[in-house]
Amino acid sequence: MSYTRTIQIDGPVDDAVDKVKAALQEQGFGTLTEIDLAATMREKLDVEVEPYVILGACNPELAHRALEADRSIGALLPCNVVVRAQGDRTIVDALDPSIMSQLASGLEGVASDATERIDAALSALGSD
Repeated sequence: MSYTRTIQIDGPVDDAVDKVKAALQEQGFGTLTEIDLAATMREKLDVEVEPYVILGACNPELAHRALEADRSIGALLPCNVVVRAQGDRTIVDALDPSIMSQLASGLEGVASDATERIDAALSALGSD
């Protein structure tokens, strides 16, 4: 079962992170958190991994609708978007919002709207 919506883009992760944030913002998502997983692994475990950033994206309207349908859905919020290096390409993985509707009832509309917005953000990145 696939649980992400993915796109490959040119350029380094550092440049891509700003582009991903901008594309998400165009679709109404703010970035609540930004985790530099590579730096954390280096600091905590003395392990080197490829550039890997996790963005916690939130669209307040969609989050509110989801919470109204199922208060426990907050365990899946915010929507995580990963920006990571793979060779000379950058991969952007976004959690597939349809996962919400598979785990809880009453979220089909929210998941569909979120999927459209995530897909639009990813498509905008691919049009560079």
